Amino acid sequence: MEKGLAIITGADGGMGQVITAALAKEGYPVIMACLDPEKAASLCNRIQQETGNTQIEVRRIDLASLSSVNNFTGQLLKEGRPVSRLMNNAGILTTPVRKTEDGLETIVSVNYVAPYMLTRQLLPLMQPGCRIVNTVSCTYAIGRIEPDFFEKGRNGRFFRIPVYSNTKLALLLFTQELAERLQNQGITINASDPGIVSTNMITMQAWFDPLTDILFRPFIKTPVQGAATAIHLALSDEAKDRNGCCYANCKKRNVSERIRHHAQQKQLWDDTEILLRQKGIRF
Repeated sequence: MEKGLAIITGADGGMGQVITAALAKEGYPVIMACLDPEKAASLCNRIQQETGNTQIEVRRIDLASLSSVNNFTGQLLKEGRPVSRLMNNAGILTTPVRKTEDGLETIVSVNYVAPYMLTRQLLPLMQPGCRIVNTVSCTYAIGRIEPDFFEKGRNGRFFRIPVYSNTKLALLLFTQELAERLQNQGITINASDPGIVSTNMITMQAWFDPLTDILFRPFIKTPVQGAATAIHLALSDEAKDRNGCCYANCKKRNVSERIRHHAQQKQLWDDTEILLRQKGIRF
């Protein structure tokens, strides 16, 4: 059977390019969804040469802009090509608080709202057997969904790690909730925790970055190691029937009861739907 599209956000990043190459090797036509297509073009050419797969293209998407996501999905819906894999891989961890053109905190938009919107809008293109993989983080365990989540990321002062953790919890709760809603449709959605990976995200734009590079970076995962779990969820037979799970090191993680049955899971879904409707987004 002909393979449908594989869409990878942040495909030009450290883990993204590893995931792209893995799916390309399996013969999927790939869309590298990137913020900077010019930067990604040479990488696309290299992966084409290495894998022999010429069905790889780069398309622009800015996850800090709902209109950009809407344009991206609108074009795909117009083309009507089936989607077999959606890898919500992109993520950011920035130091200063920044608001997007939509009034969202930037980390919240990129790490949670945009992947939610992208996934929901592309569902009409997904057939039984499609797999969705969301990249989360072990920091979801300390995450909280607070009243100022969408606009500020957290209550009180802005601190990047708690805001990042909150977005990763939100993405995991979305994974679990959508899995419940899709359980009879043959579409699976799971979360990948890559661990702490040596990518550009580790740079915090802070005074201690040189110390981080010297003392910390040699002991954390390479992008290849970090991407392994997402690739496992996308391609392995073991994961084909899994739904609503969180994986780490290519194995199913035992998520705490507090997270598995989080009190705010359905409310977060409803709040996100309301927010996007207010922004003129429809599903």
